[in-house]
Amino acid sequence: MKVDVHAHLFPSDYLDLLARFGDSAAGTAVARDLGADRTPADLARRIHMMDRAGIDLQILSICPQSPHLADETHAIEAARFINDSYADIVRAGSGRFGAFAALPLPHVAASLAEISRALDKRGMLGICVTTAIAGAPLADERFAPIFAELDRRGAVLFIHPVGLAGGSPAINEARLTWPLGAPLEDTLCLLQLLQARIPERFPNVQIISAHLGGCFPMLKKRLDVQAPWYMPAGVELPGPTARSFWFDTVNGYPPALRCACEAVGADRLLLGTDSPYWQDELYQLAVDYVAQAGLSAAEVDGIYGGNAVRLFGDKLTDLPERNSTSQSDGVDLTQEAQATPK
Repeated sequence: MKVDVHAHLFPSDYLDLLARFGDSAAGTAVARDLGADRTPADLARRIHMMDRAGIDLQILSICPQSPHLADETHAIEAARFINDSYADIVRAGSGRFGAFAALPLPHVAASLAEISRALDKRGMLGICVTTAIAGAPLADERFAPIFAELDRRGAVLFIHPVGLAGGSPAINEARLTWPLGAPLEDTLCLLQLLQARIPERFPNVQIISAHLGGCFPMLKKRLDVQAPWYMPAGVELPGPTARSFWFDTVNGYPPALRCACEAVGADRLLLGTDSPYWQDELYQLAVDYVAQAGLSAAEVDGIYGGNAVRLFGDKLTDLPERNSTSQSDGVDLTQEAQATPK
């Protein structure tokens, strides 16, 4: 079973809602016109790419188009809208899709309520958030109740960059917001979580860091050596502690994957494609490069799906059966997948 844990789907009506409410931090333009809507044609094309790459299950996340809005009422409405939309897609998807739920942050009480609704009533596989929220790091103490609730549940938390290059004007002005800024955000957030002792305080939260953890694998030794300069006294070195995280494989470069395997362990890596930003041949590359990195067959099998099965457990088997003909919003994905994509 191959499981893609890093894939986005951007319903246009949700993006319109964000725009009406004042947009998201990343801006909705980056998510439009990608063939990533929930129309029958877009869904059929997505399933075609999955079938061609041998992907059995794609776990959807709305980040970075998160409902992180200043107005609490707007944030709640947007979070419920996208979570219900994703739940409908999962229910209609005949076992081809799962989803991470979004939260109406920075509003903590409302987010705690949405965690309960999304995980207990809508069947979501976990929660997705961005590396920073309303200008504050995810590791900010105001968000500790979120981590505490996820810890109580042993829930999965998928963390994705905001798309603000960690606040670097130089990176943004050079138009490197996503090529360089995104992995920088991944790295920065991971280190901020370690500085805040999040893995120590909330050991049951299963955190997934996107894009191989950004620069972390390559910088592991440097970060350990220089830890006395930036880590609180008494906290374990970043290298060993990072092995409590999970990392998706969105990267495409075999040597980078081998470095991540050495740095954090192949058993902590999960297949990711960054669909729809990686489509067609790039989507295929995101999958195939794992088998081209010189890893053992057992390591490749684990990355492709075994590690995800270990992480999510029965939640994956509780998804609708692949042969289901359940429908939602008038869309039967079992039939639509048979259509010839454009």
